[in-house]
Amino acid sequence: MAAANVNTTSPSPGSNITPERNGFQIGLITAAVLCVYTLAAALLGFFSHVEAGSLDVLILITGCTLAIRRFRQLKGDKMSYLGGYGTGILTTMIASAILGLFFIVLSAAMPKALDLTQVENLFGFDLSVVIAFLAIILMGSMTGVITSLVAMQYFKVQVSDPLHLMDEA
Repeated sequence: MAAANVNTTSPSPGSNITPERNGFQIGLITAAVLCVYTLAAALLGFFSHVEAGSLDVLILITGCTLAIRRFRQLKGDKMSYLGGYGTGILTTMIASAILGLFFIVLSAAMPKALDLTQVENLFGFDLSVVIAFLAIILMGSMTGVITSLVAMQYFKVQVSDPLHLMDEA
């Protein structure tokens, strides 16, 4: 019997990763860091300072950029622009949604530690937990859109001959 033509080369490690899977994985890691920071801020008493929330934004920016970098490393020159852009946005959306849910749980468990009077004074009206949840998701999503747009200018594939790239696909 003739031996079947079997491909013995193994696929590259990132050949089967999708922007969604990458964004979800890095989003979970980013969410864990955000939740630990929020818990530490609530326990140590500096949660009520508005400027302490800027570290949340820096954590989101870092997670988004690392997700795009990882996707670029795994895909190499085969990474699409929208795939990288989408993985960054999805990373921040997943992380923000989990942080928002964690905020709801934390506000039920420790209502005195999460004093929103500073935010109430800033906006001029009472900020409920549900509105805070939606604001967290909105803030994270917009951070992801802007950060992904900027980061993709650095991580995008440089195409010298676009017609040649289409022939390879």
